[in-house]
Amino acid sequence: MNSRPNAFSQWPDAQGRFGDYGGRFVAETLMPNILRLEKAYEAAKSDPEFKAELDEFARDFVGRPSPLYFAERLTEEFGGADIWFKRDELNHTGAHKINNCLGQVLLAKRMGATRIIAETGAGQHGVATATVAARFGLPCIVYMGATDIERQKPNVFRMKLLGAEVVPVTSGTGTLKDAMNEALRDWVTHVKDTFYVIGTVAGPHPYPAMVRDFQSVIGREARAQMLDRIGKLPDAAVACIGGGSNAMGLFHPFLEDESVRLIGVEAAGKGIETGEHAASLNGGEPGILHGNRTYLLQDADGQIIDAHSISAGLDYPGIGPEHAFLHDAGRAEYLSATDEEALEMFQLCAKLEGIIPALEPAHALARVRDLASELGKGKTILMNMCGRGDKDVFAVAEHLGVGL
Repeated sequence: MNSRPNAFSQWPDAQGRFGDYGGRFVAETLMPNILRLEKAYEAAKSDPEFKAELDEFARDFVGRPSPLYFAERLTEEFGGADIWFKRDELNHTGAHKINNCLGQVLLAKRMGATRIIAETGAGQHGVATATVAARFGLPCIVYMGATDIERQKPNVFRMKLLGAEVVPVTSGTGTLKDAMNEALRDWVTHVKDTFYVIGTVAGPHPYPAMVRDFQSVIGREARAQMLDRIGKLPDAAVACIGGGSNAMGLFHPFLEDESVRLIGVEAAGKGIETGEHAASLNGGEPGILHGNRTYLLQDADGQIIDAHSISAGLDYPGIGPEHAFLHDAGRAEYLSATDEEALEMFQLCAKLEGIIPALEPAHALARVRDLASELGKGKTILMNMCGRGDKDVFAVAEHLGVGL
């Protein structure tokens, strides 16, 4: 491991590494763009005008701060610790994704880019990118796996309505990994005018740290809200994890608070023992994919194994390098939940709280149920409700055999 002191919130190092993970492993033709992006982001971070513009649009366009909500009926149902939701599903476009997209598109404008590209799985990142691109009058191309297009039709229509071109990707399993591959190929061939808006805390440096920074508004707000509402920090902060942007956004402002357990929930699909899952930390090994070193689902020869999850947003065979680092360092715990558990929580949250969650945070809620019982009464759990379930209702109805 890197010998740098373990101040978790200060990573990555100058090479973009989180201990043994991260870095940048990209084609030589992309390095000038990567270095230019790094320089531009470092300058923007210290520019009060950039921060003021980002804060203004976050307030007036996105709808921040998002509320903190006491899930009273679920707390009663689970019979243990108090459960609080950070309600980022109430953001404009219905998920946490727009926090990062707004920051990156403002940066793209600052860099003089005239074309925006993105990848998407569940479609929420694609919708958010298309939304912000539309607001600033920039053409937008979104790469999306053919499998995901089929199971996320409402979001595909939203992207097109917003003026984006949605490009189906048929290679591989037609899911998020394959969409990201195609977006990277596009970027290699359009390096001069194109800005690639990556949707998660993965990819070559500076993306993992940059996306985390833009998403950390979630944890900063939640930390202040918890102190204001209950006078203390939560005993645990929980979030679902695919690539891991909503989780890092929640976790990062709590990294130095040792009293707060940080718990990520991966997609166990049909069960980790079946091999049909998307749990990179619970069922993978370190390797290199999409420009960074992290935990991946791979075979003995290092070939990427296809991920599986009922949730398109978690259906990715890797995880952000900062999560890999926190896992190895023991600062964060990484559990998993199956498709069936997510479906159960999807329905229960709707019936008890009047909140239809996306399938992604429904995975987190499955482990919140266990954690509430483990911690017991008098303790508190903060969960990031990172997306709403509008996009999933048709897929869930099909899985449940309900005709529409």
